Amino acid sequence: MAPRPGSTLRRRKLVKKLTEARKAAGLSIRQLAAEMDLQPGTVSKIETGKQGLTVRNIKSIGRATGLTKAGIDELVNLAATDDGDDDWLVEFRRTMPEWFTLYAALEQDAEEIWTYGSELVHGLVQTAGYAEALARTSVPPLDEDSLRRSVSLRIDRQAILDHEDPPRLRIVVNEAAIRRPVGGQEVMRAQLRHLASLADRPGIELRLLPFSVGAHPGMKSDFTVLRFPAGFDDMDCVYLENANGGVWQERPQDIDHYTTIFTGLRDLALPPSTTHAVLAELG
Repeated sequence: MAPRPGSTLRRRKLVKKLTEARKAAGLSIRQLAAEMDLQPGTVSKIETGKQGLTVRNIKSIGRATGLTKAGIDELVNLAATDDGDDDWLVEFRRTMPEWFTLYAALEQDAEEIWTYGSELVHGLVQTAGYAEALARTSVPPLDEDSLRRSVSLRIDRQAILDHEDPPRLRIVVNEAAIRRPVGGQEVMRAQLRHLASLADRPGIELRLLPFSVGAHPGMKSDFTVLRFPAGFDDMDCVYLENANGGVWQERPQDIDHYTTIFTGLRDLALPPSTTHAVLAELG
């Protein structure tokens, strides 16, 4: 039996299905709020994931929007609590910004992770030395305790790659990211050797995008596409990040757009075998 998706993914699907049910019933937020004897602002917060949901509220929304008993039971099941998150994820939420903890939680449930990086090696494949060097560039600077926790949690997050059924990881990395000596030559050589070793795993596809390709479709931004298992594949999403936080793209046309970009980048990039050879030579 496939493992039960994490609570974050289930909550997001629950909110999506509740919103779809309201719209299918032809109800405005104000009308649904009146049916439930709630403030419109409360219903709005429910639909944006900013308001907790009780089983009573889920059933009330289900009845008000005409869902069947089976439909309501499905929603209640999505809201059912588990024993809790992994210890590292609990600590992650205490330590990391909220906008990034959402990504880290969803990443754990992805069936496939497609990512393009122009400047950085992706967090799932960073060494501790590389991660520490990046953390030391934080603005404002991190104190030593916060820096230590940041690096430790990043490494704990990588345990997903050692799961019995890990996500398929497809990485296209720009040549700039492997040429820049983050942390100095020794740290960078260790990072390159680590990438080369990971590239040997059957579930990881690593491709280098060389400078020689010139202009390419990924020049505007780095991005990650998260693809989820059957039953949750309608929750596929694109994650973009800047200095102020994370941005989510979730419309089907957005996912198609970034899928097309990623496919184009893979076609331009070196094949995995050549990428491995380059990494081994530089490391």
